[in-house]
Amino acid sequence: MQFEQSNLFKAVQMQAIFADSKHFADAIPKVSWEQACAQYEHEMPEDLAAFVAQHFEFAPQPELAALNATSVKDYISQLWSRLERAPREGNASSLLDLPASYTVPGGRFNEIYYWDSYFTALGLLDAGRTEQVSNMLDNFVSLITRIGHVPNGNRSYYTSRSQPPVTALMVSLLWQTHHQDQAWLQKVTEALQAEHAFWMADSDKLNDELSESRRVVRMPCGGVMNRFWDDSAQPRPESYKEDIEAADLLEPEHRAAFYRNIRAACESGWDFSSRWLDDPAQLCSINTVQRIPVDLNALLHQLEWQISECYAALGQAQQSAHFLQLAQQRKRLIQAYLWDKEQGWFMDYHTALQTRSQVMSLAAVVPMFLGLASQLQAEAMAQRLEQDFLKAGGLVTTLTETDQQWDSPNGWAPLQWFAVKGLMNYGYQKLATSVARRWLAMLERDFEQHGCLLEKYNVVVPGVRAGGGEYLVQQGFGWTNGVTSRFYQLLED
Repeated sequence: MQFEQSNLFKAVQMQAIFADSKHFADAIPKVSWEQACAQYEHEMPEDLAAFVAQHFEFAPQPELAALNATSVKDYISQLWSRLERAPREGNASSLLDLPASYTVPGGRFNEIYYWDSYFTALGLLDAGRTEQVSNMLDNFVSLITRIGHVPNGNRSYYTSRSQPPVTALMVSLLWQTHHQDQAWLQKVTEALQAEHAFWMADSDKLNDELSESRRVVRMPCGGVMNRFWDDSAQPRPESYKEDIEAADLLEPEHRAAFYRNIRAACESGWDFSSRWLDDPAQLCSINTVQRIPVDLNALLHQLEWQISECYAALGQAQQSAHFLQLAQQRKRLIQAYLWDKEQGWFMDYHTALQTRSQVMSLAAVVPMFLGLASQLQAEAMAQRLEQDFLKAGGLVTTLTETDQQWDSPNGWAPLQWFAVKGLMNYGYQKLATSVARRWLAMLERDFEQHGCLLEKYNVVVPGVRAGGGEYLVQQGFGWTNGVTSRFYQLLED
């Protein structure tokens, strides 16, 4: 039995021994989970907190604010070493072993997170820490080889899902310095193809009667696109009590679907957003698996294109041509189903309603970032970004204001990077610079007050702490550091 299915785990979570459910999901047993669970069943202790203290310990979290940094740049420079973790073997907790050192986001997130790592890598490269970026890619390759994909994070309870696939982007960061190394090239090519197989699993089973399975959906034209998913339909161990209490508001027959949709939204990285809600005011209306996300499919196009490039470099022309064809097919599907000419924006597609979503989000800039938009589309999007999304502190995540953290009024570093680089790709340098300057000005003012960087910000009213989500805003913060570092570099250039 996995530890998160044990009576001990469920009792600790439901009694809220810890304010944050993730805390116990990350507990380190002093001997083993099996022994702790057996002892619990034998004793059935009345003082559960004392029992936990007797049988478990917890990894310390470094104080990230106490750096005596004099500026944002100084803070970022000092923080990299504090966010670095050494590889571990034979770990008794939920933490998965990794072969090389890695960088964590910070705060409650004391493990790697998949898509975070790409944005963190930007700052590591700026700091001359290229070896650490290479280590992060090696860890991804190891996870794909062992598990079949890169999990949401390197925790056992995250293995049923992934996150937006960015291994191809990590490969592109190291391409110039590594691609002539045939061993490296063969290793990453095999990993990228395995990751592609993970996302496309069951695609060969789709037909007129079976239009969707796991992460693949057969579109009305017969083409195949992708969605977010999770192979489990159970409460999340890291949010166990919260999921149980939310599901209790639903009829029993709808609870498994709720759990899967919650988990699928976690795979998206946007947990949570009106993008996934049928009713933006109700988390219980979450319906992630009925959306074809624009960002996911754009990143999968990049994955297919990168595999094609890898095979070309290996001299395998037939394989290269095959994956290039897949990329071209996906680009046509993105244009056909996700571009809304009236809105001048890329939108998610609702499979049940067979129409594009009405939620306008910054996921739309990922096709610009990856060069999938036409120049006319980029022009329309640049106008929309400047008129509607650009706020005092940067770009707002969606135009929908809700209690969810991936909505207005919040802004997130990874989306600022996708937008700024996307605008630059199409010649909108002035607007890109404006976004970067507003983001940096907001961070610098906030840093003067709090002495740290955060995972998210209120970009509509800078200075007001960002809210929403299932936990307090976290300090650190890996991807904020990476994107902010890259913005400083862009403005200096």
